[in-house]
Formats: sequence, structure tokens, C-alpha cells
Amino acid sequence: MAPKTPTLSAAEARRMTLAAQGFSRRMPDAVAPRHLHRAMQRLGVLQIDSVNVFARSHYMPMFSRLGDYDPAMLDRTFVSRTTHYVEYLAHEATFMPVADWPLWRFRMDAWRRREPSPGGWGYVTPRTLDWVRDELRDRGPLRPADLREDAPRDRGSWWDWDEAKLALELLWRTGEVAVAGRIGFERRYGLAEDVVPAEVLAVSISQQDAVRELVRRAARSYGVSTVADLNDYYRLRDQGAVRSAVADLVDAGELEPVTVRGWERGGKSTPAWRHHEAALPRRIDRAALLTPFDPVVWFRDRALRVFDFDYRIEIYVPAAKRRYGYYSLPVLVGDRVVARVDLKADRRASALLVQSAWWEPHAVAQRDAPRIAEELVRAARWQGLGRISVSGWGDASDAVAHALHGHETTVDRHLHDRESTVEVSTRALAQP
Repeated sequence: MAPKTPTLSAAEARRMTLAAQGFSRRMPDAVAPRHLHRAMQRLGVLQIDSVNVFARSHYMPMFSRLGDYDPAMLDRTFVSRTTHYVEYLAHEATFMPVADWPLWRFRMDAWRRREPSPGGWGYVTPRTLDWVRDELRDRGPLRPADLREDAPRDRGSWWDWDEAKLALELLWRTGEVAVAGRIGFERRYGLAEDVVPAEVLAVSISQQDAVRELVRRAARSYGVSTVADLNDYYRLRDQGAVRSAVADLVDAGELEPVTVRGWERGGKSTPAWRHHEAALPRRIDRAALLTPFDPVVWFRDRALRVFDFDYRIEIYVPAAKRRYGYYSLPVLVGDRVVARVDLKADRRASALLVQSAWWEPHAVAQRDAPRIAEELVRAARWQGLGRISVSGWGDASDAVAHALHGHETTVDRHLHDRESTVEVSTRALAQP
């Protein structure tokens, strides 16, 4: 008789996921580079996003897990140099360990095999590609603006600035070029041999072995997961290959089939697997603001299944039609996503603007509002902001403002509509 498949409750699966992501660990008293590296070992990647309303996405996961830290430390570790990390499409555009470059050779090769047609995305004339390669070979890593300064405008009608920028992007996707750091938020591109260590470039990994390793890492980062989850973590886009990798990892004893109550679909349980290193803490006693591109919530199907959290970013929704705000951040309290807040850093006014605040159905306002307030104070201090301003937009605004201000009558008097606000000085609030 085959052994019975172990069963987890939905709450156990949530706690297992959050533990795998580092939320069961105590925040360090002072964050050092080693803490960034350890967190990165659990995450695998940091997704990069250009939106900077509150803080760019790649800064947020470390803040969520480690607390207040100097963003310049992350810049020195991830952005300004490539000793440990490099950028590639290891989900969307992400920072990843430079040693992982060979794992993505199959994706680079797939980009190289593409044959875009004239007028389509990715089409670059051979002449432009050769000119960009020559410039990088002769001059070393360059920003796109550096290429523009020496554009061959006098060489005939072939030159097109947009095509040159596209050439850099295409060469990066095919692995000929790597990102050699950033100046501000602008990438510096260099030939891969000038950026990635020779011993890393020399490593050859088959696609099957690479996919198996990526599935192994995704399973470790999630704790418990489905095939769809594992397929999405590194955007493998091949459920057949993922299933094959899962079977290999089960045979190797690294994954164990489990049933998770509440993960049913169409009346049937969804097959899931637990990583053999996954811990199940008794409770998660943490609160955190999450970026929309945090692995905890970045796969919308999983966010709904694990946290009962139906999430949509409204950046591209017209302002008048937004339900929650331009760039609402999920708020974790314990093992639940209990709210979402739309934050903006008004640096000129030294204010953290809570532009909207909304409860999730399972939130308990009296319990959760003080924890959210603590995280908002922590966030304001992290960003060097002296005040918090809470808008009246959203059903959690009153409770959050009251938890920040501590005077319910004042909050009630000033919070009536989407435009009204209450302001609190972070210096006047208790330490979180």
C-alpha cells in the first residue's frame, strides 16, 4: 500500500511559505552586507522596477525582512559593482548571483534563435549590432548615453538611436552583453567577458539540469508549492519540464508530495510539494510592507490561493477608476495579508503620504491597525521622512490614522473624504 500523502492546513502552508521567505527570523539590530547576502540566498532574485513613488521595488524585500537599513548598502552590493550579483531575466529583470549566469544559457540561446521581422520588437540591423559590439570592445562598459554621444551621424542614413538602445537590450538578452552596474538608475552595459568572471562563463549546464536546479531553488524559496508556482518563480514557462524536474526531486528525496486543505480547484485538491528543508513555525509574529514584486505576492494565482488576496496593480488604470490606488502595497501582519496601502514619499515636504488604506476581509482592525502604524513609522524613518500624512480614502484610513495619532476625536473630525488628511510627526511617535 502506498504511503498516505501528508496533509497541511492552509494556515500551515502560509507559515511555511513565510518562514522560507525569511519572515520567521528575528530582524538584526544593525543590518550589514552579510544580512543582505543571507536574505538573497532565500529569495534567489530581486526584481527590479523603475517606479519610485515610495521606494524602488528592489529595495523593498530587504526592508520587509530585515527592517531599517541603508539603501546605499544595497547599491554598493547589488547596483554599483558586479562582484556578487548581476542582472538578467531570472523572473522579469532581476538582480541574481553572478554565479547563476550559466543557469540561464538556455534562455539566452532561445533569444539568439529568435528571428524578429523588420518593424517588430527585437529587430536590429546587423550593422548596428556590429557597431555596438565594437564600441563596447574598444571602450569597455558604457551607458546608452555614452553611445549616443559618439553616434555615427555622418556615416549615412543607417543610424537610428532607438535601434542602438534596442541592440544593447538584445545583446543582453542573448548573453553577449552583461550589465556592469548602474549610474543612478541607468544601466552600464559591457561585453559579458568584461563583466562575468571567466570561470563562470566557462561553466556549461544543460537546459534539463538548469531547469531542475531552478525548480529546486524555487521549491526551497516557497517551502510548499504547486507546479504552477514553481513554473512562475523563475518564469520557466514550461510546465512539462517543471513536472519532470519535480519528479526527479521527489525521487531524490528533496521534495515530498503533500495535500493542502483549501488549495482545491474544481472540487479537487491541487497537487503540491513540500521542500525537505521547509520549516513549519508555530506562528509568524511579524508585520511588513511588501512590494507588489515580492515573491510572497508576485504570482497572483498563488497570492489568491495562499493568502486569499486578490491583487491587481493599478498603475495603468485611469485615476478615476482605481479601486485601491496607483501603487498599493500589501501589508502582512502575522501570517495574513490584512490590508493594502498606497504610499508616496513626498521628499520635498519630508512626508510619507498614505494616499489610501484598505482592509482585507479577514483583517481585525483593532488588532491590526497598531501593527500597520508601526510599519508606517518604520518606513518613514527608513526613507528619512519626518511626517506621515494619512488620506481619508479607504475603509482602513480612520483606524490607521487613529493608531498613528492616538486621538480618535481629532481623526474623526478631519477624515471624511478622499481629499482630507491627518498628519503625524514621526518624531512624536513611539519607537516600533
